[in-house]
Amino acid sequence: MSQPSSSDEKLQKLLSQWGVASRRQSEQLISTGHITVNGVKAHIGQRANPAIDDIRIDGRPINPENRPENHYILLNKPRGVVSTCDDPQGRETVIDLLPQELRQGDIRLHPVGRLDTDSTGALLLTNHGQLTQTLTHPRHHIAKTYRVRVQGSPTDSCLEKWRRGVNLAGKMTAPAQVKMLHPKPPALLEIVLREGRNRQIRRVAEKLGHPVISLHRSAIGFMALGDLPSGHCRQLTSEEIKKLLALL
Repeated sequence: MSQPSSSDEKLQKLLSQWGVASRRQSEQLISTGHITVNGVKAHIGQRANPAIDDIRIDGRPINPENRPENHYILLNKPRGVVSTCDDPQGRETVIDLLPQELRQGDIRLHPVGRLDTDSTGALLLTNHGQLTQTLTHPRHHIAKTYRVRVQGSPTDSCLEKWRRGVNLAGKMTAPAQVKMLHPKPPALLEIVLREGRNRQIRRVAEKLGHPVISLHRSAIGFMALGDLPSGHCRQLTSEEIKKLLALL
């Protein structure tokens, strides 16, 4: 194997940049023996130089020239489906919902971020690793729109607290857009967030005394579900893809 040099990169970073898989999924491919470097099974943290090292997945050479075509998919996730590529408990995953042609081994789509198992709605999937890294980086705050049914009917002062920010685990949430759509209990709210702390909407609603009954994400930035049925997906339009890639 080549000696480390200034041109070496961590293997999982290379695979992600080349669009083979997300960085997390790349680590799984490495740890499960799918990746070799110069004929030897790779290990997590290993570095490689694509100019001189022979990097393969399941015996097939991989490099920026022969990487699979990039795909950008918007899925309407149903309740009970997990936002991962596989599940040790055997539950249905978002990958299971994709058409067969998008589940081929070379494509390796993965979700960008996630939705709780009990939540429904918009979820972006791609095999563009660099885009995934960009969209999930804290400095990128893409607005996400939710329709949330809560117990009772929050007062105006309660909604104003939500808009200004609520203390969760010692840290205030970022300001949010919160609009009452239907006040009759159980009330229906529209919430727009630009941050994605773990189960944030559910935790804030609980703290304000109006636990969530149902939570549906209707849009991720400019990517809206529209009338896309639950459990179905669509390719992003060329205009949507152009806007996404502009973030890079």
